Amino acid sequence: MSLGDVDLARIGLGTNRLTNTQHNVAFIRQAIEAGVQMIDTAHSYTSGQSEVTIGEALSGARGNFVVATKGGIGGPGQGKPEVLRAQIEQSLARLRTDRIALYYLHRVDPETPIEESLGAIKEYQDAGRIEHIGISEVTVEQIERARKVVAVAAVQNEYSITQRKYDAEVDYCTREGLIFVPFFPLRGETPRQVADVARRHHATPQQVKLAWLLRRSPAMLPIPGTLSPEHLKENLAATGIQLSDAEFSSLS
Repeated sequence: MSLGDVDLARIGLGTNRLTNTQHNVAFIRQAIEAGVQMIDTAHSYTSGQSEVTIGEALSGARGNFVVATKGGIGGPGQGKPEVLRAQIEQSLARLRTDRIALYYLHRVDPETPIEESLGAIKEYQDAGRIEHIGISEVTVEQIERARKVVAVAAVQNEYSITQRKYDAEVDYCTREGLIFVPFFPLRGETPRQVADVARRHHATPQQVKLAWLLRRSPAMLPIPGTLSPEHLKENLAATGIQLSDAEFSSLS
């Protein structure tokens, strides 16, 4: 799986609870050292502290990783071009960068056509300030509308073994070669079948849930959130779990 010229490991890191502490600055650096190549944040996360922390941790860092952020959430009107432009400028400053690798429209604004919102983001792409563009919590119809305006690189929707609302969108991204980034990939109850498979693989149920996502589609790149180095390493180790056809079928 790749985004531009970056080959991505298939499990990233969500940072919606990341606050600006020296412990968390060190944690972000540890995540990169552990092999995380997709760090996902947003303008709205922890009132901007998530982006600030990532900016402090990775300012000037070079490596094979991507920092993705998002703008345009919080209610009607948040997808207006002038709102997005202001949020993009703030994100660039917080992240201490002159170019954002991947920028999502966080939500489709009910008051603003998706074409207008994406047009504002494309201005920054054309100016070299944003490299790739994604969209979040969208349907196939909205993805297709978006692709008439920009080259959509990634789609980020809520999706997990127990939340299957966006099955059609997963299949669409798989066919079209778009990265599908499920957020809250571990949310929800743990079905009995998951616990059974976990015991057979000497793994945790959370690792099996991630392994199921990776088997579900080659386009899948989950971003489980954690603030623990131990949990981070556990999540990354899920890439080594190979589910059999029978196990995948029982979990599905």
